[in-house]
This record gives sequence, structure tokens and C-alpha cells, in this order.
Amino acid sequence: MAKVFDTSKADAQGTSMTPLESGKFDIEGYRDYEKSLEEGCTTFQAASSGVSVYRRFRVPEVFSWGCRDKKMSLGWQLAALQASVDFKADIPNFLEPWYGIGVVSNSFGIPYIWDEGQSPAVQSTIKTCREAINKFEKPVTETEIGREVMERIEYFLDQTKGQIPMSLTDTQSPLNIASSYVLNPESFMYETFDNPEDVNELLTLIAKIEKDFIKAQIDLIGDALVKPGHGFASSREFKGLGFSDDNVLMFSDDNYRDMAQSPMCDAARLMEGPVFHSCGDWSGRCDLITSIPGVLMADGAVGAQTDPCPNDPEVLGKAFAPTDITLHVRIVGDSSVVEEEVTKLWQKDLKLIVATYCETVDDQKKAYDTVHRICR
Repeated sequence: MAKVFDTSKADAQGTSMTPLESGKFDIEGYRDYEKSLEEGCTTFQAASSGVSVYRRFRVPEVFSWGCRDKKMSLGWQLAALQASVDFKADIPNFLEPWYGIGVVSNSFGIPYIWDEGQSPAVQSTIKTCREAINKFEKPVTETEIGREVMERIEYFLDQTKGQIPMSLTDTQSPLNIASSYVLNPESFMYETFDNPEDVNELLTLIAKIEKDFIKAQIDLIGDALVKPGHGFASSREFKGLGFSDDNVLMFSDDNYRDMAQSPMCDAARLMEGPVFHSCGDWSGRCDLITSIPGVLMADGAVGAQTDPCPNDPEVLGKAFAPTDITLHVRIVGDSSVVEEEVTKLWQKDLKLIVATYCETVDDQKKAYDTVHRICR
């Protein structure tokens, strides 16, 4: 396999599955599997350094057009969970009630657009932050999209008897929501210069709306909840709330701290602190990311097959080793690719999670053993 990003794939990190009927899923068997890994997850959470391996099973349809049907979404995810137990790892996979990334924007009257074969999209006509503030309609749980997420959680819990680990739905940062799903990026950037006070007010409003929605999900999921959620290796034993915060790359450090940081941290208090994710190469912003108050973990893509603009693994390793922040890296490729990238990034005192996507059980075991050997 060429070590380049494969643009022919709809999801470079995806693993194809045939949906499994919920009645055929071994609930007790998977719960026993999860329990067998709990002690290791607890130990890793408490440690100041070390390594854990997570073989992520991400089914492409679940995170695109297939999310529209909650029964099909659950079937794909249960098939993935059942397959995952054969792949050597330290952290189990989990269910996610994913229903697009524009959930909160529905509170501002912005509906989903369902193009054939695509993830749900939004296209806002709102041009200013003041207009957005004035267009706020209702809490997320009272919107059509928010209700679907809550009904999906209930359905997943019912079909799995509340025994299978589950995260929140995809949580975007207030900055991402405001600058991509409520306003378009161009309009939002103009607002940061023309009306910075309105930007702050909108981000604060979004944080409150989002926090209420997060609280509702936490209460509903109950003991099955795993953290940080979505694209992160997650466990009932872990801490933090994962945010996709990709638009950090559009801001200077000072502007990000002044405008975007506090709303995200405020929303994260419900789950003991923020966990950061951005696609692309943010390795040049490590000083900013590691300075986010209370940040518990940061996720980045490593390796050419993972992202068209991957992070520099050596830079990440050196930046996070002196901190108590967990570095979470995703590496698409076989065990030789995993070995190459982990060798570059590993540093003494680093606390590291390596998310792998090896295609076979044997190659995953090789990757697992290699990571633990390098990171001793």
C-alpha cells in the first residue's frame, strides 16, 4: 500500500461492516470484554506517563448518509463492536449516537440538508453575530435535530439493555459552531474585526446552549457514558469532554484566547475539562493547545495516510512529554507505518494513546506489541 492519503476513499479511517441485528449481538460477551480492559484504563487514567493502544472501528456509513436511520446506524456499530474484540487493544470501542455536526445550529432555525450519499449539511444565511443572537429559537433538546439525537440515545440504550458503552453525540466547540454552522467562515471572520463584542456574546450563548444539551445527554446515558467521546479512545474510566475545534487554525494565539477559549472550557466543566481535536496539521500551535486551561487530552492525525496534512510526530512528542496532557494520535496504515510514526514521536515521560486502523487481527497484534515495545 502506498504511504499517501487515499483520496479515492470517502473515509480514510473507515472499516466496512455488514449491519448486525441487535438481537444477535452478544451484549453480555461485550460487557465482559469491556470489563477485562477496565483495570488497564483506570491505571492509564491515573498515570502521568505511558501508552495505550486503541484499534478504532469507524464505520463510514455511520458518519455519513447512514446516520439518518438509527436502526441501521446501530446495526453497523454493533457489528463493529463485535468484530473489535478480536483485535488486540487496551481500550474498547463504544456506541455513538452520531447525527451530523450541525446539531446546535438547529437552535438558530438552521435545518439539515440531506444530499444523496452525503452526511447531513447546513447552509446558513445568517451574516452577523447579532443576527444569530436574535434568531436563537429554542434549546437543542426542543429542536427536530436535537430530539432525534435524544431518541437515538434512548433507542441504543433500549436495544443494548443499557450495558454497552456509549458516548455523547459529536460535540463541536463553540468556535466551530459559530464560524461554520451558524455563520459561514467568511462572515464570521469579518465579525471578529467589525463586532468583536457580538462575537463574544454569540460564543457565550452557544456555550450555554451546548452545555444544557450535553447535560441532557449525560443524564440520559447514565452509567453507560464513556469519555471524552467521538473520535477519541474513550472509557468509563476516562475524564474530559472532546471538542472538535478545527477553526483554531484561523486565529492567532491571542485572538483564540480572547474569544474562543473560555466558552469551550465553560462547556467542558460538566465532564472535568476540555479535550481538544483538530483535523490537519496543528503541530505548530502546540504551545497554544497545551496552554488551554484544564485541557486533559489533545488529538492529532499522524502519517500521510491519515490526513492530507498530518502533524509532525516528533514535534508533538516533544511538546507534550513535559506536560501531564495525554497525546492522542491517529495512525492509518499497517503495523510498519505505526512503528515508523510512533518511533518518531515517542519521548520519555509522554502519556500517549495510539489509535490504529490495521486491517487484520495479526497485523493489529504486531502493531500493538510494537507500540508497547517502543514505549517501554
